[in-house]
Amino acid sequence: MKDEPRFKDWETPQIEEGKLTKYHWLVQHSDRFRLGYQTDIGAFTYINAKKGVVIEDEVQIGSHCSIYSVSTIDGREGEVVLRKNCRIGSHTVIMPGVTVGRNSIVGACSLVRADIPDNVVAVGVPARVIKKIEEPR
Repeated sequence: MKDEPRFKDWETPQIEEGKLTKYHWLVQHSDRFRLGYQTDIGAFTYINAKKGVVIEDEVQIGSHCSIYSVSTIDGREGEVVLRKNCRIGSHTVIMPGVTVGRNSIVGACSLVRADIPDNVVAVGVPARVIKKIEEPR
């Protein structure tokens, strides 16, 4: 993404607790949220960072995603980490304690309940690895 013209003047968005950013995504518990350089987060994505959410450099997240570091349904909790250059498709849900590996792609409308390794494509409910990426971007 570094060479893409749309990131030429990239700036870290202002993140205010419980308020939409200028790009129309929202973070709760923003004091536990870390955002990397040249990230792209789609509109109406919700991030609950109560137990920590780390989004590394050059990550892309589609619109309408949900990222949870706590779940009141099953009691799971834990830091979520999206490693450098991973891609998360629109309408995907990422559950607590999950790490998505470097350069990996998670298909749209997936439910990520377990770690996704580096350099793979994962899809589905629950998300499962369907192939390796031989030459990472």
